Amino acid sequence: MNGKLLVAVMLLAPALGGQTLTGYSTNASARERGVESDVVNRPSPADADAHSRFLSLQPHMSGTPAQARTRDYVISQMKSWGLETEVRSYKVWMPHPITTRVWRVSPDPMELNLVEGPIAEDTTSVAYPQVLAFNGYGAAGDVNGDVVYVNYGLIEDYAQLDSMGVAVKGKIAIARYGRSYRGIKAREAEKHGAIGLLIYSDPADDGYTRGDVYPTGPMRPAQGIQRGSVMNPNGDPSTPGHPSTEGARRIPLSQMDVPHIPVLPISYGNATELLRGLKGNSIPQTWEGGLPFRYHVGPGPVRARIAVTTDAATNPYKEIWDTFGVIRGTDFPGEIVMIGGHRDAWGPGAADNVSGTISVLGAAHAIADQVKAGMRPRRTIVFATWDAEEWGLLGSTEFVEEDSLRLRNHAVAYLNQDDIAQGPNFSAGGSPSLREILRDVTKHVPDPSKQGSVYDVWRKRANLAADSLEPQMGDPGGGSDFAGFYNHLGIPITDWGFGGPQGVYHSAYDSYHWMSKFGDPGFQYHATAAKIGAALLLRIANSDVLPYDYVEFARTMRRFATQASQAITEKHWTVSVDTLTRAIGRMEDAATAFAAARDRALTNQPSASTLQRVNASLLEVERQLTRPEGLATRSWFRNLIYASDENNGYATMVFPSVGEAIRAGDATIVAREVNDLADRFDSATRALQKTTQIIRGM
Repeated sequence: MNGKLLVAVMLLAPALGGQTLTGYSTNASARERGVESDVVNRPSPADADAHSRFLSLQPHMSGTPAQARTRDYVISQMKSWGLETEVRSYKVWMPHPITTRVWRVSPDPMELNLVEGPIAEDTTSVAYPQVLAFNGYGAAGDVNGDVVYVNYGLIEDYAQLDSMGVAVKGKIAIARYGRSYRGIKAREAEKHGAIGLLIYSDPADDGYTRGDVYPTGPMRPAQGIQRGSVMNPNGDPSTPGHPSTEGARRIPLSQMDVPHIPVLPISYGNATELLRGLKGNSIPQTWEGGLPFRYHVGPGPVRARIAVTTDAATNPYKEIWDTFGVIRGTDFPGEIVMIGGHRDAWGPGAADNVSGTISVLGAAHAIADQVKAGMRPRRTIVFATWDAEEWGLLGSTEFVEEDSLRLRNHAVAYLNQDDIAQGPNFSAGGSPSLREILRDVTKHVPDPSKQGSVYDVWRKRANLAADSLEPQMGDPGGGSDFAGFYNHLGIPITDWGFGGPQGVYHSAYDSYHWMSKFGDPGFQYHATAAKIGAALLLRIANSDVLPYDYVEFARTMRRFATQASQAITEKHWTVSVDTLTRAIGRMEDAATAFAAARDRALTNQPSASTLQRVNASLLEVERQLTRPEGLATRSWFRNLIYASDENNGYATMVFPSVGEAIRAGDATIVAREVNDLADRFDSATRALQKTTQIIRGM
C-alpha cells in the first residue's frame, strides 16, 4: 500500500469505530477499518443496473448459447478490472425438452396452454422466446390417467390419502408447490405409483391472495409457471461423487438417481381446468387452496394426459461453464476466500440469480479498484459464478469434486449469493463461526432506507425482546451452491440478501422490468449486498488470525444437543446425549481459551510464518466435524452439523447423523451416532487446543 493512500485510508477508520477487530492486532484493526470504509463506498447502483440490463436481457437456461453469453460478459468485466480469469467447463448429463404438452382428456377435452405469454410492458417477455414449461430431469413419456389431488405431495400427504382410501397408483398426481423441494414431490409421486406428476403454484401460496399480480403487482399471475429441477442429489447424475471432467466414468440412465415419470409445471390457471371438476372424498381444511371452488382429491372423473419429449436419446450431454476471477494475496496467497453465485436461470432470471451475480461482480470490481490503488488483500480472493445451479447445483458441485484436495486444505470460507435483491428486508445465515463478523460488517454498511446501518434496520425489524439478543440467522440447509463447500467438505459458509413480496420465481417474468418496478427500483439493494460482500471478504482475507467465533459455534451446538435429547425422550428410549453435551462443553471451553490466547498474542506482532501455522491449524476445526463415509442415507453429505432434510430438500436438519437415526426409529443406531458425533466434537476441540498451543508459543 502506498504511503499517501495508507494515510487516506487511516483517516476513514473512525467511521467504523475504534474496537479491535476479531483476529486483528490493534494497528491492523485501524488499518482494516479504513480499508473496509473505503470499499463500501465503491459498489454503485448504476453499475448494478447496467449489469442487470445485460444479464437478464433474455432467458439463459444452462446448456444454451444465451448462457454462453453470460459467461463471456462476466469474464470480460473481470478482465477489464485487472483480475486473473479462468473458465472451467464440464460435460454434464442434461436433457433439454423438445415438446411439453398437457391435456384434459375428460370431461370436455381440451389442451392446456403451457405458454406464459407476453406482457406488453415487459419487453423481455415480448421479444424473446420463453423456456418451455418443464421440470429439469423429469422423464420423457406419454401417459394418460385419472387425476388425484395430493396437496403439497409430501410424505404426510400420501399418508393422509392412504387414510382416506385414495391411491395414486396408475394415476396422474397434481400437487401444489411449497413446503418442500419439488424433487421430493416427484420422488414421492413415483414411489406411490403415480404415472405422472403436475405441479402448480396455488394462489394461496403464490398469487392473488398474497397481493396484486404482475404486472400490477409483484405476485404470480394466473398464467405464471414455476420451472425447476426435480432431481434430488447434487451434481451431474451421470458422475455421482466425482467430477464430470474429460474421460470421466459415467453411469447409464438406468442407474441415475433421477425421476422415471414425466413431471411438468403448470400455472394455477391451468390447474383450475383439472381441479375444478374433481370429485371424491372431502378434504382436510388445510388442503384447501386459493382457487374459487371447493377442492376434492378425486380420483377422477377428470382425466389428464401428459406428453414430454426430450433430447435424451440424441443430445443428452451439455457443456456448462464456471467462471473465476482471482486476486492473489500478498502474505498468505495459498489461503483462499471465495464468493460465488450462479449465472443460470429458467428465464431472464433478474432476481434468481442475476442479482447474486451482480453482487459478486460488484465486490470484485470494488476490491480490484483497491488493488489498483495499492491495497492488495493478504489472502487470495476468488470471485466465482456457477453454471447449472438450477439443475441441481451442477457447476459448483463439479468444481468442488474436481478441486476437493486444494479446497479441503486451503479454503478459508465460502460466501454465497443467491436471489439476494427482491425487496428491503435483510436476512443472513450460514456457519455459526462466521455469524459475528457478518453482523459486525453490517453495522458499518448504510441501509438504502437511510434509517441507519443494515444492522440497525435488521435489528429494528426483528423486534427483539432484549438488547442482549441478536437477529436470528438461518442455518445452512440445501438448495444453493454453498452445499459442496459446506455439506461435502466442511468449509465455513455464509450468505445474506434482501427479500420482499415475490411471485415470479423461476418464471418468464423474473425480468429486468419486474426487478426495476418491484424488486429493487434504483438497484440500491443490489449495490448494498455487494458492499457487504466486499467488506466481509476483506475482513476475512486481511485478518492476522482467521476470525472464526467458536464460542458462538459451541453455544449454538449446545442448543442443538438439547433438541436432540428432547427428540430422543419423546421416543421413550434410554439413550443419553450426555457424552455429546460434555463434548460440546469441552469445545466451548477450548474456544474460550483460544480466543483469550489469540487476543493476547495479537498485542505483539507475530511473524507471517507463525500466523500461517496458526491458521492452518485453525482450518482443521470444522473439518473435524465431517466424516469421510458421510451420512448413512447420503454418502456425499459428510458434514455432521447441518444437512438438508432428505425428506424435504430445503429444510435444515441439525446433527443429521443423529436426526436421521431418530427418524429411522433404531435406538441402537441413535446411541452409536451420538457417540460418534461426540468423538467428532472432541477432535474439533483438539484442533482448537493445538492452535492455542501454537499461539501461546508465539
